[in-house]
Amino acid sequence: MKVGFIGLGNMGGPMAMHILEAGHTLTVYDTRREAASDHLAKGAHWAESPRAVAATSEIVFTSLPGPKEVESVALGEGGVLQGAASGSVYIDLSTNSPTLIRHIYEVFKEKGVQVLDAPVSGGPIGAQQATLAVMCGGDAAVYQRVKPVLDAIGNKVTHVGAIGCGAIAKLVHNMIGICQLNLLAEGFTLGVKAGVDPEALRQAVLGGAVGQGLFLNYMLPNVVFKGDFDTVRFALELARKDIGLATALGREVNVPLKLANVVEQEHVEALARGWGKRDSSVPFLLQEERAAVKVRK
Repeated sequence: MKVGFIGLGNMGGPMAMHILEAGHTLTVYDTRREAASDHLAKGAHWAESPRAVAATSEIVFTSLPGPKEVESVALGEGGVLQGAASGSVYIDLSTNSPTLIRHIYEVFKEKGVQVLDAPVSGGPIGAQQATLAVMCGGDAAVYQRVKPVLDAIGNKVTHVGAIGCGAIAKLVHNMIGICQLNLLAEGFTLGVKAGVDPEALRQAVLGGAVGQGLFLNYMLPNVVFKGDFDTVRFALELARKDIGLATALGREVNVPLKLANVVEQEHVEALARGWGKRDSSVPFLLQEERAAVKVRK
């Protein structure tokens, strides 16, 4: 296929190269022409603007820093919209705003151009090795049409729903990862200051339920998605005891545990509702109540 690629940074550069190596005709653009030197050496074509990229392409990708850049490249003067032909597809790989990509979708639709949002996860190493997770939102038929090209950049390509759902999934993914890193910081500073070797602690955590992916692989699909908070695997009252012991240890060795203390208060609230004999996952109901939504399959 005739593919255009805009944005050849640490992520976009390797992704564009994989598309070229998969046998597609590639036209590229970046604000720095030198970023395209390897692609041009292997047969890619250079365009002088995003508009020029779109004018020669059946599919146009953007991989950009954020919403401001995406909006400018997609909708601005000399942008993708001005060059895209009816029947072509615009795919944004950036971590973007769901509201913006839905707006872009509506604007492009007036010209007969399809839009998908397909943010990626896996970092520069995943981009280099073509092992990215690609979270795609948009029309399912359009997704199936372009999936062979997406498969060139990642080995975990999924369709997650309507336009904007890819961006939502990526933001949830990143939020969990960012918060998890802060929680790891709390846990490991507590463990090391209390006397455990960091590598021994890592191995201990890795071998337990957390390290084996119990929460994503078992608790979400088998407990939360089914609303089964009364089959007791580990009682809430015991979880509250354990998190309390951890925060007490933090006070004893002078390690601040901001996140852990917030979670402890969630357990205290759940206990106050009389949920102590229910499963330890039951505080999930508190967040569902605050958000006015139930996470059920």
